[in-house]
Amino acid sequence: MRKALNSLYQASTALAACCLVVIASLVVFQVCGRLFDGARKLFGLEPLGLQVPSLAEIAGFLLVGASFLALAGTLRNSDHIRVSILLQAVPPAFARFLNLWAVAAACTLASYFTWHAGWLAFDSYSYNETSYGIIPIPLVYPQIVMTLGLMVFSISLFDDLVQILAGGEPSFEAVVKDDPIEGKE
Repeated sequence: MRKALNSLYQASTALAACCLVVIASLVVFQVCGRLFDGARKLFGLEPLGLQVPSLAEIAGFLLVGASFLALAGTLRNSDHIRVSILLQAVPPAFARFLNLWAVAAACTLASYFTWHAGWLAFDSYSYNETSYGIIPIPLVYPQIVMTLGLMVFSISLFDDLVQILAGGEPSFEAVVKDDPIEGKE
């Protein structure tokens, strides 16, 4: 089961990276198209109008996808911003309770947001909602990606919750202790 969950988290992170690569590729294509058109104009030729229609909107959707798809992977790698000053100031048993409470609350909230993001995607599908850009993009596509990212994040939080209840440490603390820089006292 651990191997399947880790594969899920890695796949989600890889999809997030793919979103960022597509954004970069589209922007590079847009810049190269503008340079090419500018060069044609300098030589007295008619510009071809090489551009990516709705680039800002598409890049925004891809950035949302990358952000939500990366949530689980960044949690597992201890890359989320976390203020642990309180945990260091209290006895270990109370710190463990606070960790359990925080992960349980985060799991509950993430599950709630996943449910509602799913309903939002379903509504967009039902009403055939599209974006207002040059290219009308069905809103269900970015909303499904957002829901998928939230679902994987909820699973990773539930995974950490089960780990804590079983007496272990959450993934984000285990990574910090294994880190040669962060784990030093």
